[in-house]
This record gives sequence, structure tokens and C-alpha cells, in this order.
Amino acid sequence: MAESIYLTAEHEALRQQVQRFVAKEVEPFGELWEERGFVPREVLLKMGSLGFFGITYPGSYGGAGADALTNLVFAEALSQSTFGGFIVTVLVHTDMASPHLARAGSKAQLDRYLRKVIQGELITAVGITEPGAGSDVASLRTRARRDGDAWVLNGAKMFITNGVHADLYFIAARTAEGNSADAKGSRGISMFIVEKGTPGFRVGRTLKKSGWLCSDTAELVFEDCRIPAENLLGEENGGFYALMKNFQTERIALSAMAVGHATQALRLTLAYVLQRKAFGGVLFDKQAIRQRVAMLDAKNQAARQFLYHCAWLVAQGRDCVREVSMLKALTGELVNEVMYACQQFHGAMGYMRETAIERLTRDARVLAIGGGATEVMLEEVAKRFASA
Repeated sequence: MAESIYLTAEHEALRQQVQRFVAKEVEPFGELWEERGFVPREVLLKMGSLGFFGITYPGSYGGAGADALTNLVFAEALSQSTFGGFIVTVLVHTDMASPHLARAGSKAQLDRYLRKVIQGELITAVGITEPGAGSDVASLRTRARRDGDAWVLNGAKMFITNGVHADLYFIAARTAEGNSADAKGSRGISMFIVEKGTPGFRVGRTLKKSGWLCSDTAELVFEDCRIPAENLLGEENGGFYALMKNFQTERIALSAMAVGHATQALRLTLAYVLQRKAFGGVLFDKQAIRQRVAMLDAKNQAARQFLYHCAWLVAQGRDCVREVSMLKALTGELVNEVMYACQQFHGAMGYMRETAIERLTRDARVLAIGGGATEVMLEEVAKRFASA
């Protein structure tokens, strides 16, 4: 990697540590995990013991208390794996689900859960998307009704990463009553902690995906699921704003995945075209191929610099919804552009399941969809042009 104005020697040491872990503990076993459909718990526990799950969390709970730039170094290094399902299993736990607890949890909630989350003893998932509500979070229909000293949840969540094997779920549900604008819109949503095994809560079904095969994905069902009143996470009816705040962390993590996938694909492709013989030479001798690889690398390097700038903005506490939305749209589209060309340059071999480029191509497709589809991200950018 080229030197960066954002990074320190400590960042580089973390990057190398994560890359060694991926090379030793992930890449040799990923194909088996793909067949089984999940990442083994012992691998996640090992990552917890190495401190990978608490990078931004308080030292009082076993975390490192580091900033968004350090967290990005971790995510980018993790994303050098060729198994997207492994990467997203981890990043959902560290960057998409558990931050809800870390940012909004009461002292009692933090004391009960956060240390175990950091150690990998409790793996987390977040339930926002529903059969009829994805990027349009304000349209979700799962409801939570207060009943004495409890909340009662009814509804369903769809496409939930870590949904089958998680221990702790952070669930968005509508809590405002009646037909007011609050009850129907974004201001009537709250977040809840639901533990695995709670009566009335079940995994409806395990979902089969095109990619991310070693990531477990589920439909979650809540049928009169009764949880203690103290399992409300943050303020009642304040969940929408918590979700919007965490989307910046989530989208930077997914952008890191995209840049990491593109980086690996270009490395694999360059190695392949330098040795693949055709027409009296190697493929790299063909101007069209080497210039296409060069341009894609240039685009990916530019996207990487923007990625680090966005993480720097977050670390500085700046409002960066516009920039992060740009980043997510840019990298989600770019990684698919890179994959199309790289798979093409591998020829028939790139279409074989035994190759990393085939897997990366499948895994990359969802990065323009999940965490905010490209079109939604571009709307977030466009409606801020007047105030730019």
C-alpha cells in the first residue's frame, strides 16, 4: 500500500497483524466455511481474544478506545480476504450491530453485554430491513407495544446478516401509537435488545444467497415476543436517529470491503495476465488489457484516498453524510466495474467456482445494494447540493 498522510506506524502494525491472521486463519479454510454456510465460532473467539472486536470501544470494557481511522485500517486489512462472507460476518458484528449498544446502551446494558461482545463470546446482529422496508427505514412495520414492565414485539425482519448464529440482536421497531405523523414516520421508531432464545422470537428461515456464502443470513420472526422494559436501547421513539448516525460507520465499512475486493481482484488479475500465454506472448502484452488494468487501479487508488478522507471526517466529528453517501455509491459501483473486467481477463477460468476471482465477483455484487443502494445514496448526495 502507498503511504498515507492519515496513517501512523501503529496503524501499519495493526494492518500487518490483521493480514497475518487472514492469511493463516481464514484463507486456508474459507472454502469449507462456504460449504457449511457460516464462520466457525472458534475463529470469532480468537479474533476477540486478539482485540479485533473492540477497536473503538472503551478500555474499561476491554476495548482499545481508538478512532474511526484505526477502525478503517482494520476493516481494509480484513477486506484483503477473498471470502466476502467472512468479512461481512465480522464487520456486521463490529461496525453495524454492536455500535448500537456501545453508543446508546445504559450502564447496566453495557455492563451486561459489551465486554462479552468485545471478547467474541456474544456475536451480534442488527434487524432493520423487513420484507416491505429496506433502504426506506421510515416505512418499517415491526411494532413494539408497552405492556407493564415489558415490551411486546410483533413483526418480521429480512436479509439479516449473522441472523442464524448471533447471540444478541438489536431490533428496530415502531413504538409510537395511533395515526399521527410520528406513528407513521421516522420519529416513532425505537431500538431494542433481544437475546437469542427469547420466547416469541425465532429464526423463520435461513436464506440462500448468490454470494457471501460463509455468512449466515436469516429471516427473523417476532410473535408476541416479550422482553423486559429495560431492553429498550436509547430513547423511546429515538431509534431512527440512532440508525442514521450508525449508517456512516456501516457505509465506510462496506466501502472498505469494496476497495479491498477491488484491490485483491486487480492483484490476482495482474498476476494472471502476466503469465497467461496467448497469441505468441502473454495477455499483458495486449495494450487493451494492460491499459484497462492500469485505469481500474487508478480509480481504485483514488477511491481509497476518498475512503480514508471520509474516515478522517468521522474522526474529527464532522458532519459527513454527503461525503459518505458519495463514497458508498462510488465504491459500490466501482468494485463491480473492476470485477467485470477482472473476471473477463481470466477467461473461462474466471467462471470456475474453484477460482478466487469468481467468488469475489459474486461477493462484490451486493456492495451496490446492501447498506444503502447506489440510487438511494445518490439521492442523499443530491438533496444536499443546495447546502454544499
